[in-house]
Amino acid sequence: MALPKMTAARLWAGATGLGVCLGAGMVPEAQAAQSIRVLLVSDVQQLEVTSDQTLWVTDERNQAWSYDSVLKIKVRGHALILNGKPVVTDRLTLRAGNHDLTVWLNGPGNRPTVHTAEENGALHVGGVLQLVRKGKSRLLVNQVDLEEYVKGVVPQEVNSTWHPEMLKVQAVATRTYALYQRMLNSARDYDVVAGIQDQVYRGRQGIDARVTAAVESTRGLVVTYQGAPIYAAFSSTAAGVTEDAMTVWSKDLPYLKGVECPFDIESPYYRWSASVKIETLEKSLRQQGFSVGAISHVVPQSYSRAGRVATLRVAHSNGELVLRGEDLRRAVGYTIVPSTQFTVQSVGQDLVLSGYGAGHAVGLCQWGAKELAELGYSFSSILSYYYPGTELRDTALTQGPPAPSTPPSQ
Repeated sequence: MALPKMTAARLWAGATGLGVCLGAGMVPEAQAAQSIRVLLVSDVQQLEVTSDQTLWVTDERNQAWSYDSVLKIKVRGHALILNGKPVVTDRLTLRAGNHDLTVWLNGPGNRPTVHTAEENGALHVGGVLQLVRKGKSRLLVNQVDLEEYVKGVVPQEVNSTWHPEMLKVQAVATRTYALYQRMLNSARDYDVVAGIQDQVYRGRQGIDARVTAAVESTRGLVVTYQGAPIYAAFSSTAAGVTEDAMTVWSKDLPYLKGVECPFDIESPYYRWSASVKIETLEKSLRQQGFSVGAISHVVPQSYSRAGRVATLRVAHSNGELVLRGEDLRRAVGYTIVPSTQFTVQSVGQDLVLSGYGAGHAVGLCQWGAKELAELGYSFSSILSYYYPGTELRDTALTQGPPAPSTPPSQ
């Protein structure tokens, strides 16, 4: 597919070199090992952890216990029952030396933030597991090497059979996002959530030679703006023009400005349609805190610069409601209404939406990046196109990003 002249020129500016800022004698391998804290379960009730090596457990006072390959944990108030014996502690750390751990997440009462593809709910992870008491809940956190975390995210966010340069794009964006969150959340018990709230992470699941090569070949590289890691937002399919962060999240981030994206027409999410019962929409809006009566009609009221629905006018029996396009997505469901680039039509008791694209469309477009990689553009030029004004740096040479006023939503 031919590129628009303006688009091709912008891409070519970064296509011939990495543009990586490294200090004299500094290489990514020289940096100190970094880890990321990933929230796997937000409210643990019971858990089983296994390994092919001895399991070592320590509490916050460094008291230690060992178990032969299997540990069953139940939560009973402030106490944890470890293989039948109670231990009162606010923080428990589980490890098996340098060996992986297998943890079963789908126990009764648990609230996993990530779902595995295995019927038994087993997740294979590196690093250590931590059980942390937070109020009346117990959090399950996987503290894992940053690069191993990136390997666990890439095959969940994109297809590992995609072009190697696209896998590198995803690896760098994933690493950047994680580092950004870690720098902002040092006072919290975790840095990122393992589900769609942040980035989907399933431990070792899906990691293959192609994923490993993409991560290792970009080891330590992050996208920066003025020396700090950026909020590396990405979504599936922009279907036209990417969106300004100001429009979607009311955040003026200079590197998250809309750019042309005519590259993703092969995406299965490029065009879609959805039908929603008006009665279901009424109920969902009320659950989201909106005061709404019986809806008579819904009409788009304003649009973003990129042509997406910014606000809608909802006429109902108790008056009128002005609703943001993203609020409609959240109320109906992000999978049902994949984007805010849609038209609305009332058909009987149904609301029919016909649209384009998937996701918030801010920052990197994954299907667009896939096409650009297949056209021969390097991972660095693709990243500089979707994140204008940025440069690649080694993590050892970055500084902390400014704290955002409100966290962006997916």
